[in-house]
Amino acid sequence: MQMHGKNIIGAQLSSAGEKTFQAYDPRRGEAVGPLFHETTAKEVDRALMLAENAVAELREMEADGIADFLLSIRDEISGIGDNLIATAAQETGLDEARLKGERDRTLNQIKLFAEIVREGSWVDALIDTPLPDRKPLPRPDIRRMLRPIGPVAVFGASNFPLAFSVAGGDTVSAFAAGNPVVVKAHPAHPGTSELVASAIIKAVKARSIPEGTFSLLHGKSPEVSVSLVTHPNTKAVGFTGSGRAGRALFDAAARRPNPIPVYAEMGSVNPVFVLPGILKSNGQAIAEGLSRSVLLGVGQFCTCPGLVFGVDSDSFENFQGKLIDAFEQASPGTMLNPAIAKAYADDFERVAGVKGIERHVSARSGDPHKTEGQPGVLMTDLNNWLASKELHGEIFGPSTVVVHCGSPDQLLKAARALEGTLTATIHGTTEELSKHSELVEILSRKAGRLVFNGFPTGVEVGYAMHHGGPYPATTDEKFTSVGATAIYRFARPVCYQGFPQHLLPTELQDANPRGIWRIVDGQFTRNAI
Repeated sequence: MQMHGKNIIGAQLSSAGEKTFQAYDPRRGEAVGPLFHETTAKEVDRALMLAENAVAELREMEADGIADFLLSIRDEISGIGDNLIATAAQETGLDEARLKGERDRTLNQIKLFAEIVREGSWVDALIDTPLPDRKPLPRPDIRRMLRPIGPVAVFGASNFPLAFSVAGGDTVSAFAAGNPVVVKAHPAHPGTSELVASAIIKAVKARSIPEGTFSLLHGKSPEVSVSLVTHPNTKAVGFTGSGRAGRALFDAAARRPNPIPVYAEMGSVNPVFVLPGILKSNGQAIAEGLSRSVLLGVGQFCTCPGLVFGVDSDSFENFQGKLIDAFEQASPGTMLNPAIAKAYADDFERVAGVKGIERHVSARSGDPHKTEGQPGVLMTDLNNWLASKELHGEIFGPSTVVVHCGSPDQLLKAARALEGTLTATIHGTTEELSKHSELVEILSRKAGRLVFNGFPTGVEVGYAMHHGGPYPATTDEKFTSVGATAIYRFARPVCYQGFPQHLLPTELQDANPRGIWRIVDGQFTRNAI
């Protein structure tokens, strides 16, 4: 398939903007592919007008129709074949094996949401049947369920060109809830975005879905992003990226005459606490596992362990030595684009320059012509870490900061000083974990996912996963961007009081024709009323 570089607005291609840009091959250090056209304000407006026009029809679609649409998207993406992998590898520098795994994840999460929609209980149907004889006042018939929120703006992520981008979890969960979606492609992988968007458009046409159900917009300027968030037809936003960009979109949405939710996942430090007992028996394995977790994908995961805390001892000193060896022997890796590589190098040098920091880096420096990042580990003590805010933030890349504490009580002090984070990890024996219940309790207030004797990289797509956390990890810690419950971001409750049966949504009718789980008068049931 030859790429055209145009915006896809409903069923039409559009290239009204005079500004253009190209993708960049970080391994070869050169621009590649066609020119992509920057979206204009009129094109944003056109996409969201079409999206608004699609709302009513999508809202009334049967669940099986939505599920079939999702599976059609899955089939169309599969049909692109290896051209999708080759394009993504060229635009991101990620290796093909990693991208094939990411494609499988993308296809599997589409299948998951098709199953969720077809089963139907996600709508959270609640029914209070009437009590006409209740004193002093009768109770009316009250029924409540989740309905689609309206047009959703989705922003593709730089580090996941498939699973968190055009047909990633945000888009698919918004579709599953019955909403139209306008995607802002990430400018670092526009060709990959165009290929996936074309697959979605094919599915729209094949299933006779309303034209405005999906649009893809390109752009490097912040104005494109802000205009998408502030358009009056946009009802919610899904975002994965930096804290600076996520907060800018959140603030823009809050300043609207009618503010809307921005579900921004903005990365985190993902602290790891290593308890003394387990280091005596398993210190080397933990050091090896930790270094692999930090270096995975050149550290370009939002779940990369960026902080490590442990109590001073011979075992912890040996652990630090093993960790230093691993980083000094590690090879630099190609990062996603020059801007990310430069930001990593600048952030690492800034933090390494803090007084009281001991630095250890890979024996081989990165090649700037290959957009490489040099792995490194930084060491300090708790007092210095507490006093230096520069040490608390995320360094997006292949590095971590190790903080040695004087006592187990200092571990608690460190935990209390943490900002919100996506994950927090504890390594220890079962007996140690029981003795450190206060540490677990503190971390449960700081993180969205707690990991015991594992590593946070690798986020399972399933029903129980929560990929979120307190600010600044996300803008709304109650919700996840990964897993089945991601659908709840893009739905809102509607209550029907005293409605005739034939005017109620199917899920709220007495007969329960879909056989979904509901709460009727306080009891879970799939029975008819």
